[in-house]
Amino acid sequence: MLYHLLYPLRDFISVFNLFRYITFRAAMAALTAFGLSLVFGPPLIRKLKALKVGEKINKADSLKLDDILRHKESTPTMGGILILGSIIISTILWADISYQCVWIVLFSTIWLGFTGFIDDYLKQVKKKAKGLPSSVKLASQVILGLILGIILIMENQHNLNLEIPFLKGVNFDLDGLYILFVILVIAGSSNAVNLTDGLDGLAIGIIVMVGIAFSLLCYVSGNMNLSRYLLIPYIKGGGELTIFCASIVGAGLGFLWFNCYPAAIFMGDVGSLALGGAIGTVALLIKKEMLLIIVGGIFVLEALSVILQVASFKLTRKRIFKIAPLHHHFQFLGWPENKVIVRFWIIAGLLALFTLVTLKIR
Repeated sequence: MLYHLLYPLRDFISVFNLFRYITFRAAMAALTAFGLSLVFGPPLIRKLKALKVGEKINKADSLKLDDILRHKESTPTMGGILILGSIIISTILWADISYQCVWIVLFSTIWLGFTGFIDDYLKQVKKKAKGLPSSVKLASQVILGLILGIILIMENQHNLNLEIPFLKGVNFDLDGLYILFVILVIAGSSNAVNLTDGLDGLAIGIIVMVGIAFSLLCYVSGNMNLSRYLLIPYIKGGGELTIFCASIVGAGLGFLWFNCYPAAIFMGDVGSLALGGAIGTVALLIKKEMLLIIVGGIFVLEALSVILQVASFKLTRKRIFKIAPLHHHFQFLGWPENKVIVRFWIIAGLLALFTLVTLKIR
């Protein structure tokens, strides 16, 4: 919005020429989102405490896990409202909102944020232990994937090829399977982040690293010269998604200020479902779906640990891990919570760095 209001004034006030640069607007979006999170974080925490919207630990999944997590009892949750509000406001303020891709990713974020909000509301306010039924959450993700798939197919410039990392000029034509693939990406990324959100600062710290990596990927994808040099698809308007990803980084860091160990607030499903879907949508828009598996490697491992655990127990009545998701497995091995968090962050940072390196490994 500020781009449209202030950039036209560059001929009269030269400083407004800065608004032509995506790098400047991305930095400002990150700072804005960070500032909003810091300012509105404390009052939101106080309000949630007053409403007694707190984490419930007696989940009956594991008595040992309940004991390990007992100190988190009654910690305010639904903090994802703070993250999403900061992202949305910062993106609208600093992005060139004339590009459809900006509205697509905001739509996806809001859709899944609303789904997560209903789930949290039912659990925290209506005191329904299971919240929104899993089938309803999955249906919401499938419908969103269907809508996004149709929109992307209707875009003349959007191809249906799946780019394969490390291989120059090698693409897989999804053709009629494209919509199914979009649904898989949205549901997979959304649920994977949701499963990872179990320790103080774990999920949001990784999201920040993914956001940094995707900020750079969006920038080069939206730059005709850089995309041609790196032999990657040029995405018109893709550069504006840099502002969105930078907003995720800023809002994530601001939330981490309160969510780091020991956490004063949790993001809840309103945050985890939306953030997972958001990065999945960005990956689809800039044709970097396969890189999502690398940069979000921790999310993939967390989701796989649950899938393998359930499958193994149903087929053999034996468990592969002491407990799933994976981060709790390491807690059962005796690792302190903060050690699990930091080590997962380190791996996530290395994966984000390697993801950027793949642009030159072809």
